[in-house]
Amino acid sequence: MSELEKRFKQAADDVQSLDQRPDNDTLLKLYALYKQGSEGDVSGEKPGFFDFVGVAKYEAWEKLQGMEADEAKQKYVDLVESLRS
Repeated sequence: MSELEKRFKQAADDVQSLDQRPDNDTLLKLYALYKQGSEGDVSGEKPGFFDFVGVAKYEAWEKLQGMEADEAKQKYVDLVESLRS
């Protein structure tokens, strides 16, 4: 396992124990970066119109299409570290 992969997994654990809950925009960034880093480009059908949260998550992830997994992992780690300080 690479050093980046270890830091990514640790950041995913750390985000669960933040002192304060991040705002919704930050939560969407965290979600999208995590999904891009762990699964790659967005897949599956876009949720229905009335699934507001699902649509927001899908669209946030979709914006990262084409980003390399390692870049997404590094940005995720950096964002979690900024939230911890």
